[in-house]
Amino acid sequence: MDTPLVTRDPEVMSGALCFAGTRVPVKNLFDYLEGSSSLEDFLEDFPSVSRDRAVAVLEVARERLAADASAA
Repeated sequence: MDTPLVTRDPEVMSGALCFAGTRVPVKNLFDYLEGSSSLEDFLEDFPSVSRDRAVAVLEVARERLAADASAA
């Protein structure tokens, strides 16, 4: 994916990390998954976020966690 997955702009959602091209904070995805909601629930409630983009963000988070664990 050539376009950024996420963006941060102090004038959009108070500078929260958002899915690129939306006003949907990435934190919302993790909050949904941490609770009893599924990825499907999140995508239904935030149709401006594509499945591909949400999955890509989860994959990047997983990779970074794995890299941090390997470095420890």
